Amino acid sequence: MSGTTIAAVHARTVYDSRGRPTVEAEVRLAGGATGRGIAPAGASRGRHEAVDLRDGGAVFGGFGVARAVDNAKGPLARAIVGLDAADQAQVDRALLELRLNEPEIGLVLLRARGLATSWTATDALVERSRHWFVREVASLVRRALKRLDNTAKSLYAVADAGTSFVGTGLELALACDRVYLLADEAAGVRLGATAANAGAYPMANGLTRLASRFLAEPERAAAVLAAGASFDATSADELGLATVAPDAIDWEDELRLAIEERASFSPDALTGMEASLRFAGPETLETKIFGRLSAWQNWIFQRPNAVGERGTLKMFGAPERPVFDYRRT
Repeated sequence: MSGTTIAAVHARTVYDSRGRPTVEAEVRLAGGATGRGIAPAGASRGRHEAVDLRDGGAVFGGFGVARAVDNAKGPLARAIVGLDAADQAQVDRALLELRLNEPEIGLVLLRARGLATSWTATDALVERSRHWFVREVASLVRRALKRLDNTAKSLYAVADAGTSFVGTGLELALACDRVYLLADEAAGVRLGATAANAGAYPMANGLTRLASRFLAEPERAAAVLAAGASFDATSADELGLATVAPDAIDWEDELRLAIEERASFSPDALTGMEASLRFAGPETLETKIFGRLSAWQNWIFQRPNAVGERGTLKMFGAPERPVFDYRRT
């Protein structure tokens, strides 16, 4: 058993900012490292929002999470104990599962956890090592990031308390359509650039994700690389890495509204927009396949969500909303 093998999973009931019960899960690796995460539940009740598993009954007004805690300690723990937390191929498989077996999930929120120093040290090792195993891991990371680029779902990076988008972690944020950044010093949000952002994992267009993000202003990409491996939310916002950077007062509402808004749009139109915007810059053989605007436009206007009985074009001007099939390609 290696030091990165998942050895144990524990879960417990904690309480969110409104005093409601929610789940905290803790994963311990064989080497002794632990990671902990909390799943705060939003106040919104959107039609396409994930449903919380609550206990019902009189305890906590029906908002208890004892069943969810039991699930985390039982079947979910059994599913991941023994897996290698450093196995990037599992990330690739998770993306495939999401893409092919969960077509109705249209919006994915990504958070990068871990110590900024761990991200930095790993990226430094990948940069200087010629060992076959390190090169193989780097190839799997490159493939997983490209898989993310080509995933026909909206992607939001959520940089809130406890997140660390540094180096390869920053690549995840740059692959997303939007970055929501909590501008609160107390939250301890860290971002940073390493050699991983300077060309280790190029996109289909041949550019780095940083260069694609700042295609019209290459000097801003250079400024991010010069800022180093660890900077705070204020610096990240000034560098242009955030789409929106609300303070702690507005954070929950801003994020909730963004999620509900995106979930209400036509999934076909979003797929076309994402496929076009993610592959800016030079046209390559890959971008001809995955990112041509004209091809996506023709595809969008032939889909039932546009021309079906209750599609957008048929309902245009009517006092009713169109009815969408939310399954993504």
